Amino acid sequence: MTINERPRRIILDLAVTLDGFIEGPKGEVDWCIMDSEMGFIDFLNQIDTIFYGRKSYELWGQYTPEDEVSDTEKKIWKLVHKKEKFIFSKTKKNTDNKVKIIDDNIVEEVNKLKNKPGKDIWLYGGASLITSFIRFGLVDEYRLSVHPVILGEGKPLFFDIKERLNLRLVDAKRFSSGVVQLFYHLNEE
Repeated sequence: MTINERPRRIILDLAVTLDGFIEGPKGEVDWCIMDSEMGFIDFLNQIDTIFYGRKSYELWGQYTPEDEVSDTEKKIWKLVHKKEKFIFSKTKKNTDNKVKIIDDNIVEEVNKLKNKPGKDIWLYGGASLITSFIRFGLVDEYRLSVHPVILGEGKPLFFDIKERLNLRLVDAKRFSSGVVQLFYHLNEE
């Protein structure tokens, strides 16, 4: 089965600290290492759609990097902004026409998108959207980049999960920056 014949996968690809936080206590992500070895541009070429929660979209969905950043980071953001974007929100009603809003029937709407032809889908977040997708069984791959930092407090990646979820490690990569990427699928045994 080729990539165009199988249903699109939803991939949770996220940076996380060693102690499980996706943001510091004030929303800071300055601990996140942009490591070219990690192949993030390759990942962006594997997807054509991004799912955001409202807050994540407001922070990052239209983000423009400063002029001083590297050419690689500029290329990353250019690729991000070429993707089809969806916001999951019950409160946001208006958009800038660069994004579509899904406010109801999440499972039905997501499954429609998964069954449309195209590349995989990036579940960007935030944390409450990630929790909803996990509860609905919509995450096909967990791709976590664990950064060599302990924050002690902040916004946890996983919260309010009520049931055990058994995962199977399918790949792991180590980088000179100290970041370790872990790739998991659901353990369906």
